[in-house]
Amino acid sequence: MEDKSEPLIKKRGGYHESCEACTIEKFKESSNGIPFKLFSFVWIITLAAALPISSLFPFLYFMIKDFHIAKREEDISFYAGYVGSAFMLGRALTSLLWGKVADKYGRRPIIMIGTFTVVIFNTLFGLSVNFWMAISTRFLLGSLCGILGPMRAYASEICREEHQALGMSVVGTSWGIGLVIGPAVGGFLAQPAEKYPHIFSAESLFGRFPYFLPCLVISLFALVAFIISYWLPETLHIHTEENIGRDSTQASLEDNSYEPTRTHKTEVSELKFSTPHRSLLRNWPLMSAIMVYCIFQLHDMAYSEIFSLWALSPRKLGGLSFTTADVGEVLSITGFGMLFFQLFLYTWVERILGSVTVSRIGAVISIPLLTSYPFIAKLSGSILFLVLNCASMVKNILSIAITTGLLVIQNRAVPQEQRGAANGISMSAMSLFKAIGPAAGGSLLSWAQSRQENDFLPGVTWFSSH
Repeated sequence: MEDKSEPLIKKRGGYHESCEACTIEKFKESSNGIPFKLFSFVWIITLAAALPISSLFPFLYFMIKDFHIAKREEDISFYAGYVGSAFMLGRALTSLLWGKVADKYGRRPIIMIGTFTVVIFNTLFGLSVNFWMAISTRFLLGSLCGILGPMRAYASEICREEHQALGMSVVGTSWGIGLVIGPAVGGFLAQPAEKYPHIFSAESLFGRFPYFLPCLVISLFALVAFIISYWLPETLHIHTEENIGRDSTQASLEDNSYEPTRTHKTEVSELKFSTPHRSLLRNWPLMSAIMVYCIFQLHDMAYSEIFSLWALSPRKLGGLSFTTADVGEVLSITGFGMLFFQLFLYTWVERILGSVTVSRIGAVISIPLLTSYPFIAKLSGSILFLVLNCASMVKNILSIAITTGLLVIQNRAVPQEQRGAANGISMSAMSLFKAIGPAAGGSLLSWAQSRQENDFLPGVTWFSSH
């Protein structure tokens, strides 16, 4: 049986003292501890990348309405879907590229570029004055923010193999929390001149740009993450002629078998692996995990948008007539539930059942849970609030458990020097599916709301009227 306590990449003669990645490898070989400090950095940076993805959903309905591009109220969800898809389309086109660049030049530069991108383009999105500016800024935000793929690789490289599930759980938790807290921020802070007139006047900047405040808050958090990313140690071994020449002298004194094999920029794979690795596209454990992952992510993205649009829609269209603050409150409670599950329960469940079983169980339970949502619209008052919060919390807990399990499977299916590209493929494919999710979900909801009285496939209010 394979000993999981051994380091992922075994030492061959010595480490380069000036290489940050070698320092991390040395730490992993000499210590069984969990790198809590680095995990906390990973959590903050991943959260900064996740917050802007779905923060627009609570106020997107009203933003599209303010753009006056929809001729009918039923068409608002249709246009909202395309704004939601713009981010994912941009990410789908560039994620593989960012993954390859991260494998060549390191994880840290890509992480820094991504966090700075959030600062710039998320701020510009909050200042959008028309439909096309909103789509353009979201597309550029998705295209240039290539954080998630390299961050997954990074989280699996800063710890020993027995802690990789925890590393992926940190990324998955932060990402899932971001997808929930982001809408909460958007819900509470959008239209501040209307909600908090004693603080923000209608003539102020936040009164003239009612959706700028939540975007600004998220961008400021991303700025903090950008500063933190500068202090991340690099995990990719990039050995230059200078540090190889210096370190090889010391290594030769310690181990006569050590021989530097390169005098130019060299990756650790060229120094420490003697056999070539198979093509990622022919790696069936990886590709099968990616395919299942894409399907779940399409489902989750469509759910994230439809839930907010459905809750904000008027009762006559089958919605709940919620305000953005109501949606924000539900998603905040959901976020705390997800955080508790990931921090205290997921690793225990994963250790007992395994990543595959956790994902399977989550998928099966999600089916009847989602089927119950149309019936929730029949409720009202405190019963509606209680049932909706419970359903939302369980749905998102299942979602994050499925996602984390699949991420662990993907990163264990490839060696270190292929993780950037592997996660790039995963991100590109997943982003393409997620780009379909909001557009398809918004169009489907708009179509359903326009079919209230049809006998065949009636709209969403059919459940409330029968």
